[in-house]
Amino acid sequence: MRWMEALVERVGSGAETAPTIASERDSVASVPARQSAIGERLTRWVNFLLALVALVALLPVLLLIAVAIKLTSRGSVLYMQERVGLDRRIPGDDTGNHRRTYDLGGRPFIIYKFRTMRQDAENGTGAVWATQNDPRITPVGRFLRQYRLDELPQLLNVMRGEMNIVGPRPERPTIFAELRGHIAEYPLRQRAKPGITGLAQINHHYDRSLDDVRTKVRYDLEYIRRQSAWEDLRIMLRTIPVILFRRGGW
Repeated sequence: MRWMEALVERVGSGAETAPTIASERDSVASVPARQSAIGERLTRWVNFLLALVALVALLPVLLLIAVAIKLTSRGSVLYMQERVGLDRRIPGDDTGNHRRTYDLGGRPFIIYKFRTMRQDAENGTGAVWATQNDPRITPVGRFLRQYRLDELPQLLNVMRGEMNIVGPRPERPTIFAELRGHIAEYPLRQRAKPGITGLAQINHHYDRSLDDVRTKVRYDLEYIRRQSAWEDLRIMLRTIPVILFRRGGW
């Protein structure tokens, strides 16, 4: 994969300074263990109810977006793609890997998004990042990306228990494998269930380079260290101006 020149920038007012990761050993030690079974069930039900309420409230918007996509470009309304999810293995225990021919880094799942590119966008290229002014993006898709509206179908993933409202963004298996080869701390993100929004998303733009990913990993690990109901609420509230003022989207 060809990496673009490093271009790290802070986006929008109120952005937090990206935490610093001293070393992989320090990062592993500072990332807390998984939630208790009761905590996981409570978090699961809270996220399920929030996603259900959001889907009902946003149903007219979802229908309008679906019609706009269908009328302006050929192909399906939804884009489904495999992503790497939560890693439930105990840190340091490799026994879970013996059943796999290849370690994906977490449980794979299918993510749902509104299609923002041509139906044949990846023919001949495979899994690559989208870029600013990417010719593969449709006019409607560009609008959806600017306001992050293409992410709304992931509320279905939340209801299915594959994602939370708040958490690190899930990545594709091929890109995940590439990134963990460049960033030692990258797999630590999988200690938390992936989310639609998160500390990294509200403080940084779409990935454009390897350094962008490094910055987001620091935010993700900081979120995992201080994960709580209050932190999730704070991130949800800060997501609203990010969407309204198109911070970090294109």
